Amino acid sequence: MTVWTRTHTVSDPEAMHEAGKQLGAKLRTGDVIILTGELGAGKTTLTRGIGEGLRVRGPVTSPTFVVARTHPSLIDGPPLIHVDAYRLSGEDELDDLDLDWDGSVVIIEWGQGMVDPGPNWLHITIERQRGRQVTDAWDADIAEPRTITVEAHGERWETEEAW
Repeated sequence: MTVWTRTHTVSDPEAMHEAGKQLGAKLRTGDVIILTGELGAGKTTLTRGIGEGLRVRGPVTSPTFVVARTHPSLIDGPPLIHVDAYRLSGEDELDDLDLDWDGSVVIIEWGQGMVDPGPNWLHITIERQRGRQVTDAWDADIAEPRTITVEAHGERWETEEAW
């Protein structure tokens, strides 16, 4: 059940990182985020900011080739598990990772439709302007705005805003 939807526009990678920091400061153990967006949209930039807001050990980088990385907390908070499900073929392969869903904050890039995130979760979609060449990284020389749409699901988010 979607309890609210919010849309934000960020102007550049620094603003995306800052949005992540703000969200990370509000996350707690057991929170799940599904990130959706094409290559170069800023998913890892947002996740890097979330890691900073959670105050986890970094650097938070894309787990494309290792599939999942765990970043322990520096302040006795929850660890951040960052998953890139792009190369996974389905929910079975994601289950094989044996993630600590209950004891961590879990962020799954490319995870829409691949996992049942439970009753309380955020679906964040990042969209960039059309018409530019897609790259695998946000090109700071061509800083175009991104639209972030956050859908909150479950009781956890009924009384709390992500931003």
